[in-house]
Amino acid sequence: MKKKAGFLFWCGVVYLVGLLLFAVFGPHFRFSWEAQVASPMLPPFGTHWLGTDELGRDVMARLAYGARLSLIIGFSVQVLAVAIGICVGVVGVYGPKWLSTPLMRFTDGMFAFPDLLLAVLIAGLFSMGLVPVIVALAIGSWPSVARLVRTQVASLKDREFVVASQAMGASTPLIVVRHILPHLAGVLVAVMMVDIAATILAESTLSFLGIGVQLPEASWGSMIQSGNANKLVNPWLLLWPCLILSLTVFALNFVGDGLRALLDPKAKEA
Repeated sequence: MKKKAGFLFWCGVVYLVGLLLFAVFGPHFRFSWEAQVASPMLPPFGTHWLGTDELGRDVMARLAYGARLSLIIGFSVQVLAVAIGICVGVVGVYGPKWLSTPLMRFTDGMFAFPDLLLAVLIAGLFSMGLVPVIVALAIGSWPSVARLVRTQVASLKDREFVVASQAMGASTPLIVVRHILPHLAGVLVAVMMVDIAATILAESTLSFLGIGVQLPEASWGSMIQSGNANKLVNPWLLLWPCLILSLTVFALNFVGDGLRALLDPKAKEA
């Protein structure tokens, strides 16, 4: 089991490194992602390795640009979610009762709204585009991080090294930053990788519905929508974005699980 988990972890790492390079250099590697470069609906394996879309744009270049958008959105959303979740979780443990109790009840109440439906509501109320999508997805992502941080901080606050720091006169912010948060780094990184996969999938869903990243930007979700509309004429247009989205979600989950086993002491003991 360990060999299998290690193999999948490194497969995920190699894929994500390749995806990052693809996202950085791919949109203008051979053809521009936004320019009409050939006749529409060309099949793959010719001059255009993955074919062209309904407007004659290179599919591979547009997939690369979609990878860039997906990675930017995924990491941005998770950075915001982790930052908010850490603040809320720490206040939930160390804050005064008049603040921590209603704050955690509000956090629990956020779980009553499905993340994707909440993002659809927020994106529908405000202007659509890259920044609104990031904000909408971050609002739905931080409660789970806050609950995780609160649980971990509560379990660490009575440990010997924390009590010793308190006895030596260290302030609460210093204890949190120097002694508690470093112990949470491993599990937070692992959770971020898994949640990035969910974020990318949610962003693609929003774009597929037409309320996410807007044209002419190339999103995997909008490419799936376009490919679905033209699947009888050119099924390749639907295959490529579905394939890269699925592989990315799998790779992020494999890496997240591997990091949890490597960085989380409780996972090592198990």
